[in-house]
Amino acid sequence: MSQQAEIGVTGLAVMGRNLARNFARHGHVVAIHNRTFAKTQALIDEAGSEGTFVASESLEDFVASLARPRKIIIMVKAGPGTDAVIDELVPLLEEGDIVVDAGNAHFPDTIRREQQLAEHGLHFVGSGVSGGEEGALNGPSIMPGGSRKSYESLGPLLEDISAKVDGTPCCTYIGPDGAGHFVKMVHNGIEYADMQLIAEAYDLIRRGTGKSPAEIADIFTEWNSGELESFLIEITAEVLRQVDAESGEALVDVILDQAEQKGTGRWTVQNALDLGVPITGIAEATFARALSGSVPQREAARDILPAGTVEWHVEDPDAFVEDVRRALYASKVVAYSQGFDQIAAASDEYGWDIDRGAMARIWRGGCIIRARFLNRITEAYERDEKLPLLIADDFFAGVITECLEAWRRVVAGAAQNGIPTPAFSSSLAYYDGVRADRLPAALIQGLRDLFGAHTYRRVDKDGTFHTEWGGDRSETAVGGGFKEDKSAHTDEKKVDQPIS
Repeated sequence: MSQQAEIGVTGLAVMGRNLARNFARHGHVVAIHNRTFAKTQALIDEAGSEGTFVASESLEDFVASLARPRKIIIMVKAGPGTDAVIDELVPLLEEGDIVVDAGNAHFPDTIRREQQLAEHGLHFVGSGVSGGEEGALNGPSIMPGGSRKSYESLGPLLEDISAKVDGTPCCTYIGPDGAGHFVKMVHNGIEYADMQLIAEAYDLIRRGTGKSPAEIADIFTEWNSGELESFLIEITAEVLRQVDAESGEALVDVILDQAEQKGTGRWTVQNALDLGVPITGIAEATFARALSGSVPQREAARDILPAGTVEWHVEDPDAFVEDVRRALYASKVVAYSQGFDQIAAASDEYGWDIDRGAMARIWRGGCIIRARFLNRITEAYERDEKLPLLIADDFFAGVITECLEAWRRVVAGAAQNGIPTPAFSSSLAYYDGVRADRLPAALIQGLRDLFGAHTYRRVDKDGTFHTEWGGDRSETAVGGGFKEDKSAHTDEKKVDQPIS
């Protein structure tokens, strides 16, 4: 073979195709392969002039066309399809070769695959890639995990094709095994929250002021020139301006109001529950999509359940729009804060040592949630890399202080007028919960101890305690945790397992 490739891409659907083109445009020799050779040939025919491609019809020839250590990016549908390609590749590879899964894999699968390939002396890298089709071609945000050794040879290539902000690549080493795909999962969870908040802001303005989608597009364009500048705010204006050619109506009024999802939001919420991290804004955004698709329930409710509201009249539309802007800003900050809390918790749980400031830095460009205030998040973690709560940083605490009255007015007004704002409302409730001196969880612990002998701790002394609710109501200190006497409680009472 006349020329060996520096990097290979197998799986040439839109994302794989565009990544291959991106590498070629940056002067790298790229090996390309697809299960059906027609797609490989189509890429050569349409984009062959953009750089040097080495096309192979068989996987064996594809592997042979790569320089050692081989670096192969798999871009196929997540799940069994990825496992099938890995199973085909492994017998063809040699010790030290690197296999990269750049799809939206679930991070436990990445951990499993990394362990599996390590047994063969191979490096497996689970890498998040954000930015959609355009990002893949012109510069995405890239989140590679795996071993540091693999990043030594792979990293410079990925950094080269990534987006750049102030000359800094939007790519960095994330951490071992599943860290890269985990961070991409949380990125997508924040994306869910961001889009839901934007949708709620649009809905509030439209219902409260009667403005048309095109007029609201102008508002979002104005917002995009200030603190809220972001990719999602920018494209919201584009969608709201679009007119349906067939009906002449705003496209947003023609689109069915049922939002779909591919699973990363659900994974984020499920993992947060496992870790015990409250990501309420992300969770409500995920459930809001589920509710939008709950067609039989919505149809059953529509003509039966009363609103209990009066006609809504906004006295000062401009002031109301500004209130919504502030509520959106505060709620977005909470969503990002919760996402970074989840990354910190997982980093501790799995021993990944993830640098949250670096995550904010590589999300500033290329990715879907890129936004101006990610610079501020980066600065916050530079000031304190162990920052326990992003919204407690002086800058963000100041932002929320400025937005707080407007945020409360918007959430209260929405509730009074029957407008669902699950992400706005839950974000405000989280803010009030995290800042509270005392929460009603004390009562919950008392209830758990009464029906399940689950014990509680006290504010005035160390240790764990149990009250003899069914006896003389005396209190007993219970060392390291109360061991339930199974003979003393019925099965109905044993809702939870006691502390061990």
